[in-house]
Amino acid sequence: MKSRAARAIAVGLALVAFALSARAQDAHPAASPPPSVAGHASANTPRRLPADSVTEHSLALPDRTLSFKATAGAIKLSDESGAEQADVAYVSFVLSGATPQTRPVTFVFNGGPGAASAWLNLGALGPWRLPMSGAAVYPSATPALVDNAETWLDFTDLVFIDPPGTGYSKIVASGDEARKKFWSVGGDIDALSVVVRKWLAVNERFASPKFIVGESYGGFRGPRLAKALTTEQGVGVNGMILISPVLDFAMMENSDGPFPLAVRLPSYAAAARENVGPASREQLASVEQYAAGEYLTDYLKGPRDAEAVARMVGRVTDISGLDPELVRRLGGRVDQQTFEREFDRAHGKVAAAYDASVRAYDPSPTSNQSEWLDSYLEGFVAPLASAMTDLYARRLGWKTDDAYEALNSRVSRGWDWGRGLRPPESIEALRQMLALDPNLRVLVTHGLTDLQAPYFASKLVLDQIPDYGPPGRLALRVYSGGHMYYSRDESRKALREDARRLIAGP
Repeated sequence: MKSRAARAIAVGLALVAFALSARAQDAHPAASPPPSVAGHASANTPRRLPADSVTEHSLALPDRTLSFKATAGAIKLSDESGAEQADVAYVSFVLSGATPQTRPVTFVFNGGPGAASAWLNLGALGPWRLPMSGAAVYPSATPALVDNAETWLDFTDLVFIDPPGTGYSKIVASGDEARKKFWSVGGDIDALSVVVRKWLAVNERFASPKFIVGESYGGFRGPRLAKALTTEQGVGVNGMILISPVLDFAMMENSDGPFPLAVRLPSYAAAARENVGPASREQLASVEQYAAGEYLTDYLKGPRDAEAVARMVGRVTDISGLDPELVRRLGGRVDQQTFEREFDRAHGKVAAAYDASVRAYDPSPTSNQSEWLDSYLEGFVAPLASAMTDLYARRLGWKTDDAYEALNSRVSRGWDWGRGLRPPESIEALRQMLALDPNLRVLVTHGLTDLQAPYFASKLVLDQIPDYGPPGRLALRVYSGGHMYYSRDESRKALREDARRLIAGP
């Protein structure tokens, strides 16, 4: 989930309850106006996207050469009456010379809601990569792409999909009805399942092994999308890789409960350890044990139990590295935003929610309250958007003068989380799909220093899923780094190897 505005939804995500379900039905390849007017329209005609562009490429890497076909295009979504609703842009990379029936194909989504697939395309999976460490975290960084030695194209074809309102995808229907459908928990899944089915139909790939990769809210989408594809679109899914997901929002946003505090303690500890050297999950074993045990027990004893509070204060101070007096005033209950602002107050800096090891100056260091841009999230938006605009136009031959929406706050602000009594979750869909299909394999991945979608929250909810044999089909992997942990070279390499094993086999 991306954007500080989206922080109201936790994990680049935050919440409220279930979604109104509304389906964007049939879809087919988008028709486009002549190239001379593509991307332009009269006052009474929606702006349309260009015709699909197919290009051939060869990627010369140190140890191998990959030849592939790239397609930049759009799929049209229509309602039950056939009225056009949206143009959904996508970029696909298909390896040349492979047998389509046995070649895996992976559909890739980012989060938000409101984030385009550029984050995973140019950050980790695609043939070209935008360096996302060091100076590249700044908005003014040169958006120059490099060949990606860690691309997944060796072992799977890739289809990067931008939901309506992200990237170049647009809602073309007039009025608010289509927007309300697409920008809701249920309507989003309905629409994207149609997009996946239609891409498979147009490209004659129904026989291919099919996988879903989703980051952040895209990870939340994963189990629900797999279920919708199976039960409503007639498309089976072989596996999922969920990157920095929030699988149950109830674990993340409950100001009157202990879980949002407890699940972030290991990530606080990882950030504190990175002040002196690399952090590893093995180093956090005692913190995990405390967060899921004694911390919860002492919390539930309440603030009137002085001994319990004293124990919490002592342990949380040691874990977080925060000022002991601050932790004492808070009674050992340190929320995410307080940690971000206080962690490096000595240098007048705030920690990034998406990677607490990354810091930037507090714009209002002497004020009681402050609002700041997340240096790890918003720092990437401009370089990513510029790099994608250039990639579309120069390498892929698909040109429009529309702005590329790498992170659209209008989508996150307008998202319909539903009207149920319980916050949204994807655990039930994950349980159902694992129980239904003994061949389905799922890998959940996180970064150690991610505060927005802490890995320990996923661990606790995944631990409640039975082993629907054979064993090992559901795994959790935690890497060095934050929400976009793939920005670190070693973590990106480790993710690729874990993904290769899931998709291509040992």
